[in-house]
Amino acid sequence: MPKTAQKSTEKSTEKTAEKSSEKPTGRGSADVLAAGCLCWRRAGDGVEVLLIHRPRYDDWSFPKGKQDAGETLPETAYREVQEEIGLLARLGVPLPTIRYEVKDGVKDVHYWAAEFGPGARPTPDGREVDEVRWVSPDEARRMLTNRSDREPLAALVELHGRGDLATRPAIVVRHAKAKPRSAWSRAEGDRPLAATGKRQALAVTRLLQVWSPERVITSPWLRCLSTVVPYARKAGVKVRERPQLTEAAHKRHPRRAAAVVETMFDKDAPVALCTHRPVLPTVLKVLARHMPQELAGQLPAKDPYLSPGEMIVLQVARRDRRRVVSVELVKPYDD
Repeated sequence: MPKTAQKSTEKSTEKTAEKSSEKPTGRGSADVLAAGCLCWRRAGDGVEVLLIHRPRYDDWSFPKGKQDAGETLPETAYREVQEEIGLLARLGVPLPTIRYEVKDGVKDVHYWAAEFGPGARPTPDGREVDEVRWVSPDEARRMLTNRSDREPLAALVELHGRGDLATRPAIVVRHAKAKPRSAWSRAEGDRPLAATGKRQALAVTRLLQVWSPERVITSPWLRCLSTVVPYARKAGVKVRERPQLTEAAHKRHPRRAAAVVETMFDKDAPVALCTHRPVLPTVLKVLARHMPQELAGQLPAKDPYLSPGEMIVLQVARRDRRRVVSVELVKPYDD
């Protein structure tokens, strides 16, 4: 007998704390953090979203799960999609976070959109998930067991209606922590990462995988190269060194650095750019030109703008490669 939303909602709420989601809470800190994706694909002029059935709870929901130790929330969302349905996601626009009560307290679930092509074949893991279905948004509304899941679904539908659901990531990274200038007497461009910076670079490598940039643009100074080259090597992506992004070149010719930043909007491919703190004011001015004022207000406005290893993740509309539709500030996990 096929599983249906009606069957799920008729089950006793005693089976799972997840089903206490009908009790929204206030906006203090959460006791439990989780993340997942609304996986979607094109269907004619519309879209379909992927629902999963979880036998443990006998419910229909989206791929999601609790944050593991040493993990950022974007990494959680990426991992959960891979573990539950066997697909490698590329995170898109962030969607509304939902909050509800569970047996361990208050739970926040952070969601992102994630687009898949017609060849994607989600496969249930057989433990957490025993069935998957591509359905229309209207059918998803009827099938979703937890009513709170309708909020990110509604946001996804609205984004599609505006033509802003299909996006590509454009990422700006501040290099990981370098050895202090006071402790370095050789060429400034050769100043290496500190021990903490080396750990941050590993974290940056893991985090960039979530958005899988296909172009990497960087200052050729060692501390920038050491931050992004490990990802590029692992992903098989070429690194484009741009001397205009160094501190020294930027100080002499900031417009040339700005021109390099503009190239992030020249192509449709996902891209990451790594540079230095003194260059960030110029970078931010360029980014702000590609987004509405309310989004520009989310960009950092005070020195140091980004902490070492931190990144700005933009989602750029694919139908208009020069227009940003979302902004996120993301720090890699730092032990």
